[in-house]
Amino acid sequence: MPTIALLVISNLFMTVAWYWHLKGGMTKPLVVVILISWGIALVEYCFAVPANRIGFAHGWSAGQLKVAQEAIALLIFGGFMVTVLGEPLHWRHFAAFACIMAGVAFLFVGKN
Repeated sequence: MPTIALLVISNLFMTVAWYWHLKGGMTKPLVVVILISWGIALVEYCFAVPANRIGFAHGWSAGQLKVAQEAIALLIFGGFMVTVLGEPLHWRHFAAFACIMAGVAFLFVGKN
């Protein structure tokens, strides 16, 4: 569970680092946005790297870590998209999420 918790925290910071400027930050110079995003991404790395090390040490493969991260990222981005950016969810968002979750299931099936 620490792997999942750290990946969730990591993805919260990652989503903010990549997309915060789309709502209210568009007037800032691009170089300023990049520097701010790098600062946020540094915090994100402080959670992502331990998440991957802990998960790998507990028997997760690199592929399992990656698809779990992608599924978490999609969930967090969906919430960010709706709550911060004010964009609606459509059926195709749910269909894409179902496809990614199927990929997660394929990599975890038969995992001891």
